[in-house]
Amino acid sequence: MSETIYERLGGEDAIAAVVDRFYERLLEDDRVAHFFEDVDMRRQRAHQTQFLSSVAGGPVEYSGEDMQSAHDHLDITPSDFDVIATHLAETLVEFEVEEADRAAVMEAVAGYEDDVVTVAAD
Repeated sequence: MSETIYERLGGEDAIAAVVDRFYERLLEDDRVAHFFEDVDMRRQRAHQTQFLSSVAGGPVEYSGEDMQSAHDHLDITPSDFDVIATHLAETLVEFEVEEADRAAVMEAVAGYEDDVVTVAAD
């Protein structure tokens, strides 16, 4: 049986490190930092780690709110989504994740775009 992306990334601790760096990048970016102003970032990081572990094939089931409910009130535009996705992709590069694994993670994340984007194209 072949390894899952979760295993190749190094499991939950490694994914948590990627998530921490990802949120550092987002909070430093004035284009998207405002989405996290009133957010419990410890909880947010835990949810994101669980979510990415799940989409990477880990033995983790995401138990957070469904994506649409979680993002409904945020007025996220397609360009906001692109900025956030770019930060994730660049973080995966920074952590030297193999190109095929990066592509698979980004494809999985892209599958949630319709649920996350709540405002028509800007």
